Amino acid sequence: MTPGSVNANLANSKLSVVGAGSVGTSIAYAALIRGSARQIALYDIDAKKVEAEAHDLAHGTQFTPTSVVTGGSDISVVKDSSVIIITAGARQKPGQTRLELAGVNAKIMTTLIPQLLEQAPNAVLVLVTNPCDVLTVVAQQVSGLPAGRVISTGTLLDTSRLRWAIAQYAEVALSNVHAAMFGEHGDSEFPIWSSAAISQIPIRQWTDRGGKRVFTEEVLAQIAYDTVHAAYQIIEGKGATNYAIGLAGATLVEAMLGEQHKIWPVSSVLTDYRGISGIALSVPSLVGPLGVEQVFEYPMDAHEITMLNKSADAIRQTLAAIGY
Repeated sequence: MTPGSVNANLANSKLSVVGAGSVGTSIAYAALIRGSARQIALYDIDAKKVEAEAHDLAHGTQFTPTSVVTGGSDISVVKDSSVIIITAGARQKPGQTRLELAGVNAKIMTTLIPQLLEQAPNAVLVLVTNPCDVLTVVAQQVSGLPAGRVISTGTLLDTSRLRWAIAQYAEVALSNVHAAMFGEHGDSEFPIWSSAAISQIPIRQWTDRGGKRVFTEEVLAQIAYDTVHAAYQIIEGKGATNYAIGLAGATLVEAMLGEQHKIWPVSSVLTDYRGISGIALSVPSLVGPLGVEQVFEYPMDAHEITMLNKSADAIRQTLAAIGY
């Protein structure tokens, strides 16, 4: 394998997950049962916890496509990874601002990223730790890697939440819904209603069986609000969101390692994207073995372009406040 390339052969691939908390273990579990990679490694500084989680996963490999699971508190466990998903970082404490959390986790990434790349210099890095867009910029700067090789799941999960909600309102199969969330994975993200559709029917023209228009502006606003705030509701009820992001992360790995050439809203550092540079935001991106291999300038109306710039400003302000 030539320097800077990524092993895209699923039969010999290795996924490492950094962080053995609820999100990291859910990603590892989803990847295990889906067969997202040939090998799965789990790394955490808590030796007792990570070894227990790795053994629990490994004990089920008789029943899964993936047969090799390792884990430990020595960073060498990630050696020769094809993809490294980073979930490790501080959680937001009561009374702590998102800005304070960003500063703490940026410092963690500054130390962690070089150590990971020393073990796996050809890996694609996938940030899940929040605020993931801010940390994607930090990780790309610290690593010096091409922007496409340092990405985050961004609004991939938010898009799944959006499509689920639309399918519920329309009473149709989820596979018929075509819609996406763009921008920051956070409070400034927004749906692209101008091109959202059910099958080939624009969402604003969709009617129920009685011919009544379903998606009024009030309904669209409620769906958008519920999508942006979905995680808060889940966290209030169970303490964390983990299953859906586990599935999203595993599916993203498959797109890269299996060379599926999926186009998804994931986050990477942009260069002159509608005038935005140096900021990581989720926009339609071709995902392949090198990470994000191309971004597409998706049609947007004037309001959506304004929202994209507001998202960029939110990320830019946080980066400036923590010294990036």
